[in-house]
Amino acid sequence: MIRQDAFRLFVASRFIEPVEQAFTSTFSTRFAETREPLAELAGIGAEIDGVVFSLDVPMREAAIAALPASIRVLATYSVGTDHIDLDVARARGIAVFNTPGVLADSVAENAIFLMLGAARRGTEAIDLLRQRAWHGWNPAQLVGVQLAGRTLGILGMGDIGRRIAERARALGMKILYCNRRPLAPELALGAGFRPTVEALVRDVDVLVLACPATEQTRGIVNAELLGQARSGLILVNIARGDLVVDRALIDALQTDRVYAAGLDVFAGEPAIHPEYFDLKNVFMVPHIGSATLEARLGMGQILIDAILAWQRGEVVPNQVC
Repeated sequence: MIRQDAFRLFVASRFIEPVEQAFTSTFSTRFAETREPLAELAGIGAEIDGVVFSLDVPMREAAIAALPASIRVLATYSVGTDHIDLDVARARGIAVFNTPGVLADSVAENAIFLMLGAARRGTEAIDLLRQRAWHGWNPAQLVGVQLAGRTLGILGMGDIGRRIAERARALGMKILYCNRRPLAPELALGAGFRPTVEALVRDVDVLVLACPATEQTRGIVNAELLGQARSGLILVNIARGDLVVDRALIDALQTDRVYAAGLDVFAGEPAIHPEYFDLKNVFMVPHIGSATLEARLGMGQILIDAILAWQRGEVVPNQVC
């Protein structure tokens, strides 16, 4: 078992200063110095026991195969693990940790922010002010829709989804959800279950994507699904960009089949589909769901705690393999 004071950590991504200081004060820490951290790591050789990284450093099969043999820990500064080949890590006997829970409130708040921005024509309102083109209030200007009284559908009623539901209830919204199976009543808190996303989208005014990206969910928001939606749907994506077929959503937004979209994530980001920029009914932000001080600090600490617990031979709740 590796002793804490001997644990050699390679930090492949850059984090806010307090998080980097926490890694440094806990482990023997080395930070990537180039824009090719995995190539740099390969050159270091057998001097590293674990790697901390985030979505900007994918750990696919080839990357894991090239890791020094000494590495026994991969700690991703994210909840999602679709940028990691877990089967390959498992086969090599590498423990993988993620950061569930600590960012859930921040991501849920961002979902409400996107929902409100889309419903209240936030992009147009901000542009009007920043272009210095606002000439004062008038009763026909930038009329949007209110959320109170509308039905919210949540695809993926996990921890984050339930926190979104809690906040949406405070806005006066009815909640429906779609999961692989219904939640226990004490978790659903009155939210209605729909067994398929098709059944869900037919019954909601706002659809929030809060599920992982898997073989079953990638591309799930496509032309066929949007064709079954209520007219005037608001779509919010705080999960993964590849859940949405961009062409289908853009067409629906251009034809007003979808009233508006609130987007935090994008397929192929940061290379966003260029037509989104021309759509006034798209309220979008650059993947900032967990970008709060509280979430960022919590994400760092949960990884530190996980590595220390793993060293002690304890069961680690956020160990994914």
